[in-house]
Amino acid sequence: MTKRGRIVAFFLIVLLFAGTIGTTITGITKDINLGLDLQGGFEILYEVEPVDENQELNQQMLEATTQALSERVNVLGISETNIDIEGENRIRVQLAGIQDQTEARELLSTSARLSFRDVNDKEYLNGTDIVEGSAKQDFHPTTKEPMVTLKVKDASKFADVTKTISKMSNSETPYADNKLVIWMDYEKEDAFAQEVTKEDPKYISAPSVSETLYTSNVMITGNFSVESAQRLADIINAGSLPVNLTEMYSTSVGAQFGLQAMDKTVFAGFVGIILVFLFMIGYYRLPGAISVVTLAIYIYLILLVFELLNGVLTLPGIAALILGVGMAVDANIITYERIKEELKSGKTMISAFKAGNSRSLATILDANITTLLAAAVLFVFGTSSVKGFATMLIISILVSFLTSVYATRLFIGLWIKSKFLNKRPGWFGVKQDQIQDIADKSEVEPKVFGRQFDIVKNRKKYFAVSGFLILAGILSMLIFQLNPGIDFTSGSRVEVLAGNSLTSEEIEQEFDALEATPNKVVISGDEQEIAVARFDTVLSKGKIAEIKEAFDNKYGNEPNVSTVSPIVGQELAKNAVMAVIYASIGIIIYVTLRFEFYFALTAIIALLHDAFFILALFSITRMEFDITIIAAVLTIVGYSINDTIVTFDRIRENLKLKKRVKSFKELAAIVNKSLMQTLTRSINTTITTIIAALALLLFGATSIFTFSLALVIGLFAGTYSSLFIAAQLWLVWRGKKIKEKPIVYGQKKNTDRPQV
Repeated sequence: MTKRGRIVAFFLIVLLFAGTIGTTITGITKDINLGLDLQGGFEILYEVEPVDENQELNQQMLEATTQALSERVNVLGISETNIDIEGENRIRVQLAGIQDQTEARELLSTSARLSFRDVNDKEYLNGTDIVEGSAKQDFHPTTKEPMVTLKVKDASKFADVTKTISKMSNSETPYADNKLVIWMDYEKEDAFAQEVTKEDPKYISAPSVSETLYTSNVMITGNFSVESAQRLADIINAGSLPVNLTEMYSTSVGAQFGLQAMDKTVFAGFVGIILVFLFMIGYYRLPGAISVVTLAIYIYLILLVFELLNGVLTLPGIAALILGVGMAVDANIITYERIKEELKSGKTMISAFKAGNSRSLATILDANITTLLAAAVLFVFGTSSVKGFATMLIISILVSFLTSVYATRLFIGLWIKSKFLNKRPGWFGVKQDQIQDIADKSEVEPKVFGRQFDIVKNRKKYFAVSGFLILAGILSMLIFQLNPGIDFTSGSRVEVLAGNSLTSEEIEQEFDALEATPNKVVISGDEQEIAVARFDTVLSKGKIAEIKEAFDNKYGNEPNVSTVSPIVGQELAKNAVMAVIYASIGIIIYVTLRFEFYFALTAIIALLHDAFFILALFSITRMEFDITIIAAVLTIVGYSINDTIVTFDRIRENLKLKKRVKSFKELAAIVNKSLMQTLTRSINTTITTIIAALALLLFGATSIFTFSLALVIGLFAGTYSSLFIAAQLWLVWRGKKIKEKPIVYGQKKNTDRPQV
């Protein structure tokens, strides 16, 4: 291919990708399933128990229950439904985009065991006596009030029942005995005598029967609205469940909340990605422009893969995509910095390109695998929204490896092989006076901002700073502890979207009127638009429906409501701790195999150092610590180890070049040189990732503010620990043993680690 032909090929490939993306991206984004937090809906985790105490719960019963729940959902006409069995006795139901959440909640959780009893609670008929699908909402022929009608299978049996009830004589009770009491989900402790005295009794209806009714048509009257009568008819038609369902965890998001969250977060993503693009072009010139092309392809491929996998895009998932853009640039930066180093040493453009690609590949691979480990642990231990974040993060890592390594090589290779850049090192950001004569064999000393720094020399100061901050964090944790959200402590959380006229006193008065006094109400949002009320108790299904209706009537949109039972709260806390432990173990094993145990140990100390800073921040600020912060912590764990691995990889490479290190001074010089060589890469990677995280923090949805803040703080801490803690700790520990046995490379066959 000719010189001009390669450049033409580059632009043709770019135009081909641009055309493909432009013509298909709308269809892809339209087909992606949106999570509850982006379009509204709710999620409930049920604990399943057999109706009969002597009956054993088995897989067949669980599957029958999921089938029954699916049929009930079909009554509502919901297309985006996900019902899964979890463990031995739990079922998770997710309904996205549903309009009437209260109706759906009641339709799902009601066991729908219909029974007809007398005032002494003796059963005469039950759901098996009803014609399937016969229930419907109707109006009373005389009063015109809404009611429910249904048909019994055996009219003579119904006649016998009404005959018996009609002959029951009046007693000394304040109510007539000739009542046919219609119950839904009657339980042993229930009693008509008690319920009849209540303003809102548990039974559905209790009509008086004064004569024998020779009919198969049954009318259920009561204090119904058209909507409640229709809801009861739907429940009866859906059939009874073979089990009892108890809510362990639930979260519901109003459609208005979802729309606002999506708009804000998409805008934040747009701002963050554009800023990353501008930074890459401004700093790396032509390679930076090529990275913009590969990043555009990367975003397109992620959305395509996510849509093909039928994934559900959540708010944290969008955050992972945006964050992934910042992290995807890392592979490009590592490669570009390597090529620049080779150019400065005097190599030709083609030689610098080959050497830079060859030497950067192992580093990129190691860094991506360790981040992938953290993401995989997140997926295994996370809840549904965190799983969405982890899924997007895993896809981001895999796709970024393909685009940032192979696509970037292809595009830059076309320019390099065209020989157009042979006399133009400035297109790579390398000035002519920075290039060393190839005949000069002296070592090129790495510089940052035109200067050399002795980073290692001040290691005791870095240790002192970290020690002081850790001590302050420990004191804060001991005195103030964390402010855990309901995810970890159990309880309820209600978010009200009501505009900038909102005050906590007004919201408290609204809750007081509903006889649901919260422990605390906090106003948040850019325009003081969201009130968050927290309850230490788990709100009942009925109370949630009441709260939703009241605030919907007042402010025009339903509030978000989340509940977590004590058992689930304990499990989430346990899973969070186990996630960090398993991620650490996985990273220790991998780094030990690829490097050595001392590298692995110091890497783990550094990432725990970063994770602790996030915990300390939330302890000092008293911000609520919820399950999404665990996702942020594990993301930082992956990022921190990524950053540390890049530095360790360069230390290992320089040890191989040195072959034998006999003194602490020599080892310190190698570590300092390695840090200087990777410093620009560390700074630039941090800048691009923090740009993305800051965009989320400043412009993203209020619901992920604390998540974004944790990411920003963690990114700074991760960069600091990689440069000033991990490498310095390794130097101190390995340096102590160097007199006993020097670090030697190349003395044994097929070895990739120093012989200690």
